[in-house]
Amino acid sequence: MHELQCFDAVARTGSFQAAANNLHRTHPAVFAAVGKLEHKLALQLLDRSGYRVALTQAGRSFHSRAQALLRDMQGLHVHATQLSMGEESELRIVVGDLCPLAETLGLLREFFNAHPATQLHLYFEAISGPWERLFDGEADLILHHIDKSDQRLEFIDLFRVQLIPVVAPGFLPFPPAAVTPERMLEFGQCIIRDTARHSPSRNYFVLEGARYLTVADQLMKREVVLQGMGWGHMPDFMVTQELRERRLISIAGRHFPGNAQDIVAARRRDLPHGPVAERLWRYIEARAPTLKAATKGVSVVSRSGSKRSKSARTKKELHR
Repeated sequence: MHELQCFDAVARTGSFQAAANNLHRTHPAVFAAVGKLEHKLALQLLDRSGYRVALTQAGRSFHSRAQALLRDMQGLHVHATQLSMGEESELRIVVGDLCPLAETLGLLREFFNAHPATQLHLYFEAISGPWERLFDGEADLILHHIDKSDQRLEFIDLFRVQLIPVVAPGFLPFPPAAVTPERMLEFGQCIIRDTARHSPSRNYFVLEGARYLTVADQLMKREVVLQGMGWGHMPDFMVTQELRERRLISIAGRHFPGNAQDIVAARRRDLPHGPVAERLWRYIEARAPTLKAATKGVSVVSRSGSKRSKSARTKKELHR
């Protein structure tokens, strides 16, 4: 396994020194391990003639099979670690800024009431903050939107949130149908601050060149928009009542169509999870269909003021 790990690291990095750094071993140790593997197999796996080490044709074929074996060994190691872990004394869960709090906390309440010996540490993070905590090892689970193609993560779909651009009545001196990016430049846009500490900051829906003010969370953002201090995109579940009562007006249209985000429960695939964390995962998995059904019928109000169910709207209606 040591020889295979060294060979894999050299194949991935293209350098014995980079592989040694990656494995926290010395250059001579990695060089010797790969040479020993080639001697055992009676195969030349690496072409050392160039500036960078390259795989030979036999090396490419062997590396593909070796990677599968290494993944299986890593999975076995994680499983053994899980078996050796006792009941966790605490779990760290990050709630993202687009989570419906009532449904999210209700989901967690039932589980942790049944596990009083495990302390729950809840954190609130926005934009990139949940991902950063998870990848920094500071969270066991996040409830947020993710890049579903990221192979480091496994996830459970919970619900879909529609983001709607809204303004307070009288905020604009022209009708919503006349909204364009150019005309919105003079009006303050309210955006949420990214809570990530060292990851590159991300912004969504920010109108380039516009005046803007920043807030810490969606509750503050909604109040800012209601008070006519700015406009912004809000999650549908937070503005349904306000749209219905015309205390907020949707400006969704061709220029500002809004967006939808899938909120998921996500955790690291490559790390071991203790018995309580594993039970929590299975618990969320079992209740996800019920949670989806409970949030699917949330009503929103179109620009014309008529109430519609999210599940009944067509794609065309979403962009009115």
